Amino acid sequence: TTDVCQRKIVTLMMIFSPSWVVVVAFGSVPSLALVTGGGGKAGRRSRGVVSLSSAATVPLGTTVDEAPATPPKSLSDLFAALPSERRRTTLEKSIKMPDPIPAEGIEAAVRCMSSGKLFRYNLDTAEESEVAQVEKEIAEYTGHKFALGLNSCGTAIFLSLLCAGAKPGDKVLTNGFTFTAVPSAIVHAGCEPVYVECDDKLCVDLEDLAKKMDDTGCDYFIVSHMRGKIAEMDKIHAMCAKKGVKLLEDCAHSLGVLWNGKHTGHHGLIASFSSQSYKMLNSGEGGFLLTDDDFAFAKAMAYAGAYETLAQKHAVRPSQAALEAAMDGTVPNYSLRMHEATAAMLRPQLKTVDERRSKYNDRYYDVAARLQQHDRLTVPVQHPEVTIVGDSIQFFVDFGDRDSIDSSANEFLKHCDERGLPVERFGAKNNARNFQNWKYAKQPLCGLPQTREIISHAFDVRLPLMFDDADIDTIVTILYEALHDTFLD
Repeated sequence: TTDVCQRKIVTLMMIFSPSWVVVVAFGSVPSLALVTGGGGKAGRRSRGVVSLSSAATVPLGTTVDEAPATPPKSLSDLFAALPSERRRTTLEKSIKMPDPIPAEGIEAAVRCMSSGKLFRYNLDTAEESEVAQVEKEIAEYTGHKFALGLNSCGTAIFLSLLCAGAKPGDKVLTNGFTFTAVPSAIVHAGCEPVYVECDDKLCVDLEDLAKKMDDTGCDYFIVSHMRGKIAEMDKIHAMCAKKGVKLLEDCAHSLGVLWNGKHTGHHGLIASFSSQSYKMLNSGEGGFLLTDDDFAFAKAMAYAGAYETLAQKHAVRPSQAALEAAMDGTVPNYSLRMHEATAAMLRPQLKTVDERRSKYNDRYYDVAARLQQHDRLTVPVQHPEVTIVGDSIQFFVDFGDRDSIDSSANEFLKHCDERGLPVERFGAKNNARNFQNWKYAKQPLCGLPQTREIISHAFDVRLPLMFDDADIDTIVTILYEALHDTFLD
């Protein structure tokens, strides 16, 4: 360690494995540092700078096991030179591990079940209702005037269209890269999805959006913040205002994500949030419709099932005029309400969103920096206005020859899966985020060539909060190993 410090070597890259750590460092004398005994805290990294408790350093060029005789040009070159038996790292934990329900939420849900009062309107007052209280709390957290608890985010998107005035047959613009639930909600409302290209940040492409606003005459646009990727929302808001297009936001993946310090969901008329298992709020299934518009919210309440005088059991209510207009019998009751036990599980989770965002982001930026060191990997960077929630990471792999991208991508996925790390490829033939699989609606006439190309080499990995640092290190190591084996094959 003393030698490393004396030479003022700046550590640039590193790989962890269960039994060794390799650090490539460059200073006055290029060196290769080998640390044995595992990737524990003694060799823990911090934003790309490593402090080693003990290390043996040798000049690059010295034979160490099967190390090359010439200095490697990149981390991937160095990795390729390591003995094959050291490249079989496995992940023992499930990448699908969701955040657990806090003890407070479990106890509250049990109380609901013990009472038997699981229907939100079984309670006499809003103060007694878990659903009414979580609606109030999420509205306060995000800065919205109104919130409505529902059975899913897909339901919220469906209702947002109805409350915005969409009619069967209307065309609705939305991202060509999103989850199938978004176009499904459009179809559920009797409308026709019109898909907009994505850009290399995995956000909606503004040039294509402007063109399709002009070409289609659509009156509605659902912008999807897929994987928490936020497009240039100020520009989108201005474009919609200029064209008279009603803007709605799919915020399923963006609870806790900020645009210029403000929560997502404020550029559009209505925002839809999710509490499905792999979101910042976990109730298995669930969602919220949020808005500042009295009349849109009153209609949403009526559609969801606040019949007769049940609106009085909501902690956040629109004006009496809006309620009277919505509750006149012209709005059908679709019975889409949130469950009391669902809300009970969610309330304590809301209190820790900011804290968990901080933990997620520390990990995300560390992992992103390490992946960026690989000459075949690129991690898209969000717009500077965005404060992210890094609960998953997306990256592009350069497979070189475009003619063989499917076979190369499948090889990469196979090598990851063999090591216990299931990785999603957005452009896979069976991926629900690939627009070519949405056969329940018309396929885009243009074929979305830009989106098709981008998602063909776009990959997705969760970064579970319950994983420890060693698990996260293992994920990075496996990705490197899988890439090495893919191109070796």
